[in-house]
Amino acid sequence: MGGEIAKAVNYDKLTGPIKKGDTVILNTTAVDLGLGTGGYHFVIFNYSNRVKTAGDKGHIMKLRYTPLQIRCLAAEEEDSPYHTEFNRFTSLDGHIFLIGSLHSMLGPVSAMLKWCNEELSINYIMTDGGALPMYFSNTVPLLKEKGLIQNTITIGHAFGGDLECINIYTGLIAAKEVLSGDITIITMGPGIVGTGNRYGFSGIEQGPIIDAVNTLGGHPVLIPRISFRDSRERHFGISHHTRTVLAEISKTPANVILPVLDRSRTSIIDEQIDELNIDRMHTIHYEEGEEIVKAMEYFKLNTTTMGRAYEDDKDYFITLGAASKYAIKKLK
Repeated sequence: MGGEIAKAVNYDKLTGPIKKGDTVILNTTAVDLGLGTGGYHFVIFNYSNRVKTAGDKGHIMKLRYTPLQIRCLAAEEEDSPYHTEFNRFTSLDGHIFLIGSLHSMLGPVSAMLKWCNEELSINYIMTDGGALPMYFSNTVPLLKEKGLIQNTITIGHAFGGDLECINIYTGLIAAKEVLSGDITIITMGPGIVGTGNRYGFSGIEQGPIIDAVNTLGGHPVLIPRISFRDSRERHFGISHHTRTVLAEISKTPANVILPVLDRSRTSIIDEQIDELNIDRMHTIHYEEGEEIVKAMEYFKLNTTTMGRAYEDDKDYFITLGAASKYAIKKLK
């Protein structure tokens, strides 16, 4: 670009394969704004590929009514081989759903689950609260390669999963009835949106997800976002994201898993819970989670959150270990 080399992402399934010498049109907005997670250019058209390659089956459009809308075969639509599964559905029968807010939760949680029980079949639902293409995630293909997650579902306008679903309700049904996993993890893709105010963050989706799991008869396990190393006061202890979801957004109860930490940290967390009366609606469980470092080492995962690794933000990762430990116990 202008004689300089720049990094760009090309999704082969959207704009076709790319090779040296191709002339392309780029979306440069993220780089122009200096965004972190989305700090790449994106190829939106390649003059060498005249045929549209995105989607060749189904009647459901994602990214609807945009120049990049794509056709997909939703698992629940009439032409899908799974259509009858949705018509026959009656209940999730207590299927366990681990509901997270950050994409960085996916790797450690799945590693801890598998470390505790290598026979588990784990599915992943990616919402459209962050990146929409599953292809943007480096984590998902790594976890599938290591056998830590078995199948993926993308819901809403997110796309690229093994199954496509229209909304969270059909995504939940597909996880249990179509993919038949033991446990399902739900998080958005990379790039949570936040604005520093009470309601302006895409992780607020955890509330409606809890309600959806309860409506269909599942077992919702909320993974709190906890850190004592984040420099932003609103994310100190239990993040305001989690507190807002539990105190105001969720209309039905969840199982909230808190880690066993030292007395000073536990005192701060307990005060946050008491201040908002979170334990009046939701059931609070305390679990040990420190073994997660062993699980991550065993599976050779170098996950970071907001640029911080395990040694930089132990409480965040121990929380993920605690939630996983609860889920394992609940399965028995």
